[in-house]
Amino acid sequence: MSQLLVLNLVLCLLLFSIPKTTSSSSSSSLASPSRSLLRSIEDNNKNDNVVADLHPHDYAVDINVTNFDAVLRDTPATFAVVEFFAHWCPACRNYKPHYERVARLFNGPGAVHPGIILMTRVDCALKVNSKLCDKFSVDHYPMLFWAPPSKFVSGGWKPKQEKNEIRIIDDARTADRLLNWINKQMGSSFGLDDEKFENEHLSSNVSDPGQIARAVYDVEEATSTTFDIILEHKMIKSETRGSLIKFLQILVAHHPSKRCRMGSAEVLVNFDELCPLDMDLTSKQENNDGKGALGNIQICGKEVPRGYWMFCRGSKNDTRGFSCGLWVLLHSLSVRVEDGESQFAFQAICEFVHNFFICEECRQHFYEMCSSVSGPFNNTRDFALWLWSSHNKVNERLSKEEATLRTGDPKFPKMIWPSKQLCSSCRQSQSQGNNGIQWDQDEVFKFLTDYYGKKLVSIYKDKNNHESDKSGAALDDLVVSTNAFVVPLGAALAIAVASCAFGALACYWRSQQKSRKYFHQLHSYKEI
Repeated sequence: MSQLLVLNLVLCLLLFSIPKTTSSSSSSSLASPSRSLLRSIEDNNKNDNVVADLHPHDYAVDINVTNFDAVLRDTPATFAVVEFFAHWCPACRNYKPHYERVARLFNGPGAVHPGIILMTRVDCALKVNSKLCDKFSVDHYPMLFWAPPSKFVSGGWKPKQEKNEIRIIDDARTADRLLNWINKQMGSSFGLDDEKFENEHLSSNVSDPGQIARAVYDVEEATSTTFDIILEHKMIKSETRGSLIKFLQILVAHHPSKRCRMGSAEVLVNFDELCPLDMDLTSKQENNDGKGALGNIQICGKEVPRGYWMFCRGSKNDTRGFSCGLWVLLHSLSVRVEDGESQFAFQAICEFVHNFFICEECRQHFYEMCSSVSGPFNNTRDFALWLWSSHNKVNERLSKEEATLRTGDPKFPKMIWPSKQLCSSCRQSQSQGNNGIQWDQDEVFKFLTDYYGKKLVSIYKDKNNHESDKSGAALDDLVVSTNAFVVPLGAALAIAVASCAFGALACYWRSQQKSRKYFHQLHSYKEI
């Protein structure tokens, strides 16, 4: 018994003799693995953020000798930057994050400032690009060049070469310095932290007649978007097929973009196969992501839609855009049809809007304007002026609603047009007539044919003239309206060739339609 008491006393003494730090040290030794793990996770997160900052999403467009000319020729951008680099070059790899920070602002559907500058890259380490890099005298990496895109097409650069519009960018070691160099060239104030639709760079273009030339890209965008909407909402039905065919006929003959004319012709020629009359349209359209066989046809080319607007871009995300592009398309068609086609074009457009424009209120208003027309249109002038007057009625109605609800675009308010700045001779007085304005309709028609005829296609014509000088290309990219103005001999020959081609296409199409009749008796719009 006494031995047990002694043993317990010894154990107690041993327990109390253990230093208090043992407990703390043991607890710290137990806690340290978890704290180390947390520190490791935090360090990894910090490293991941650094990596993410240094290796952002690739926004610059990689091009090579096979598509160099095509990409730079077809871009709607006003300027282009081409970086020549080598993938094995450490300096090039380190420079890429800087280049991509600037490219983020200008490239891709999510660009902050789309359609202004195209940022591209060419890998000179690939043998296929050797001759291309030699044309630009690339003697170090990376090497950056600046010019309007058309100047790069079939072009080159030599040191000390006089009168070369392609310039070497000599101060671009960082993203800040590259963007500063660009700002100096353009007189702009772009910033690396700019976010979409939160900038002051977008200026109103309603008073500059030359700006309409950029709308040709918006017409392509609107055309492609229109057909995407039609397919997405499965709007092609037995009762709407005829309307779609009529509208396609107008597009094939008179769309301002060659790419859209060709795509529309492909749809028209293959319409029976794509949308046969006796097929179950609903089940057919549910295939291929709901778009059916038509979804495989890119009506304005593989690069359209681009995901952004040029002339029709609003200062806010939800203004202008598609509706603006569609109006430009309709106006351009109205001045391109010939006198004998004006009534058919009027009916085709009215039926198309009535059956395929998904905004119910807008569709109904347009239908009422179509229904109010008492007699047929006998010439292009009357049809173009009717569409112009109808557009002004829409603007007048919407301007009042937007002023009340404050939903309009502050930089592009709805207005009666053309403004005095666009056409000073169009207005006779402010005291009478439509909306308090007495219009000189002859002058208005001249303005419309010039604005939506010549000026709308001027960018493509300039590109084609540039290519003709260098590569002998003979065919214009766009058809010019033959009834709006005098056509030079060369253009007349080109139009004749195009007309023959479309004639042959039409013959082939008619042969496919022997058993069917597309031209139905046109009924009154009050009965639609």
